[in-house]
Amino acid sequence: MKKDLISVSELSSNDVCRIFNLTDRLKGKKIARSLKNKTLALIFQKPSNRTRVSFEVGMYQLGGNVIYLSPKEIDLGVRESIADVAKTLSRYVDAIVLRTYEHRNVIEMAKSASVPVINGLSDLLHPCQALADLYTIQEKKGRLKGVSVAYIGDGNNVCHSLMVGCAKMGAHIKVASPAGYGPDKDILEEAEILGKITGSKVSVAHSAKDAANSADVIYTDVWASMGKEEEAQKRKEIFRDFQVNKQLASCARKDYIFMHCLPAHRGEEVTDDVLDSKNSVVFDQAENRLHVQKAILLMLLKKGKV
Repeated sequence: MKKDLISVSELSSNDVCRIFNLTDRLKGKKIARSLKNKTLALIFQKPSNRTRVSFEVGMYQLGGNVIYLSPKEIDLGVRESIADVAKTLSRYVDAIVLRTYEHRNVIEMAKSASVPVINGLSDLLHPCQALADLYTIQEKKGRLKGVSVAYIGDGNNVCHSLMVGCAKMGAHIKVASPAGYGPDKDILEEAEILGKITGSKVSVAHSAKDAANSADVIYTDVWASMGKEEEAQKRKEIFRDFQVNKQLASCARKDYIFMHCLPAHRGEEVTDDVLDSKNSVVFDQAENRLHVQKAILLMLLKKGKV
């Protein structure tokens, strides 16, 4: 693996398999305190529940320490340049997780830091989420290759990383979004090119029903991501035909699994009867953030040694 984790694109399929094999070993087992005396800095410009808690608990379980740096403490790029923050923190800590608005901030942080930088979320990508998602699909379905994923909703950062991850691992993915709200064209093209190598079918539709038809996995996310809250009311109208409800879910395979990266806006992008159904794996998916991220930390800081 590279010294950073900025995008799923940077990982080979073998890297992903190594992360998942290590996750299998870590999950549910007491493990050696492999990161004793290591310190992880969390720089978060955006609020977080799962990302912050999973990294903090994961680092603690591995025997390391965590320093959380809130937006006001750092004021990234305003009080001090990103490059100067990266260079300074590299003298103090062993790795940095950055959760930021603009993807270019992650790129600049990684360029200037001498320690590993992990993308904890940017406006373009969410690689840690996608890796946990792919691990969950493999865990529930027994494989990734040939699994059919329907992503229904906004073509956002989660969608982008999931598309590339599915294409890289041979899973099929169909994204259904309203016109004008689909995934980034360059990332779609990248996923399509990868798919030709792995046999993954990557496509975009404007019908939620079309995407959900015979799907093994139905995935959705909030209609208005962080930073786009002012569009929430407008998007409710635009996305209303893309709600994942019982009727839409009936188009999928009977043993489909429902996934959502959370937090969920119940009654908007998904209804309670789907989110709380026996097909829903959203809390297993959330738990897997912890285990997959422990594997990522070990891969970057200890070359996968437990």
